[in-house]
Amino acid sequence: MTNATPSTTAPATAADSPPESAWRGMLLAFTGGFVDTLGFVALFGLFTAHVTGNFVLIGAAMAGSGHSGVVGKLLALPAFVLGVAATRLFQLRRERRGLDTAVPLVSTQLVCLLAFMGAAVWAGPFVSGNGASAIAVGLMGVLTMSIQNTAARSVFSRLTPSTVMTGNVTQLVMDLVDIATRAPGMAGASARVHKAWPPVAAFAVGSLGGGLGYAHAGFWALLVPCLALAALLQLLRKQ
Repeated sequence: MTNATPSTTAPATAADSPPESAWRGMLLAFTGGFVDTLGFVALFGLFTAHVTGNFVLIGAAMAGSGHSGVVGKLLALPAFVLGVAATRLFQLRRERRGLDTAVPLVSTQLVCLLAFMGAAVWAGPFVSGNGASAIAVGLMGVLTMSIQNTAARSVFSRLTPSTVMTGNVTQLVMDLVDIATRAPGMAGASARVHKAWPPVAAFAVGSLGGGLGYAHAGFWALLVPCLALAALLQLLRKQ
């Protein structure tokens, strides 16, 4: 996606070369894994990116498994929906004026992630997921990741999805089996594997980093995905 071609369905250009696309996908996936894991650990099982996963934990809490923060998890979905809607409206407004959307979206996510970190450092650590401060901070994280989810479906739609890896891993394993058994369509499977494995690996590294980062640095660890988004912005501005 280039500044001169803001449409989300624009044809590929030289700026969408494989190395550039691979780095973009990896940086986004790393951010997704890091923020979602840190939020899960620090905010009593709240998924900030994979918001539908919160319903599983709500069911577990109702079954008496000990999970807390049910109110925050219930509010996560409407907050996520509002974030996606606001992000999409912002996109459409800029596209109708012939303006770029990728850089503003990543910039906005970076600002929101810094705000999420700042609020969490100021209000945390939290002793309960049901507290007003924990819920408010959690919803800030959800809104932050709603921007990335929207961008993944629009300006970064050519890249491997960066926030939920189940579908990616499923397709990756299927393609590896096709390659190993020399099934029909093996060439397409090989291309998909080449495209998918870097973001899957980056997501795994980000997830490990999010857990270890919170254990050693608390919410300050969110500076790491902030740096990843800053690097992504540099790549996008080189177009």
